[in-house]
Amino acid sequence: MTPDDEDFLRRAIALAAKAREGGDPPFGSLLVGPDGAVVAEAHNTTITENNISFHPELKLAVWAAQNLSPEVASGTTMYTSCQPCPMCSGALARSGLGKVVYALSGDQLNGLKSTGGFPEVPQEGPALYDEARVPVEGYYS
Repeated sequence: MTPDDEDFLRRAIALAAKAREGGDPPFGSLLVGPDGAVVAEAHNTTITENNISFHPELKLAVWAAQNLSPEVASGTTMYTSCQPCPMCSGALARSGLGKVVYALSGDQLNGLKSTGGFPEVPQEGPALYDEARVPVEGYYS
């Protein structure tokens, strides 16, 4: 961890404070390009924009995929106030970003919550493999 990494994490934490001050959950993130400059930043707006997907990590992953070339994205680092949740991690895997650096781990975050995490939604499957594979076969080749 370099002093620059710590400064960028402090900016992410400040964005988290901004989210909380605005009535949203306290999470913030920023993207730092290969040249060390901040290229985008966001904070959580799930409450104020009434959209459960408006986590800053997801918003920036989408932004990066839409606005950065693959070469630039691969050299870009996301600094975020908390370890990305599974939804955001999925988007980050598809965004092409090079690295994520976070301040709080998911376990540390859960330790700060008095109510615990979200309840698991039961899932069933797999089912209908022969039918479900038809539209998928060959797509990833």
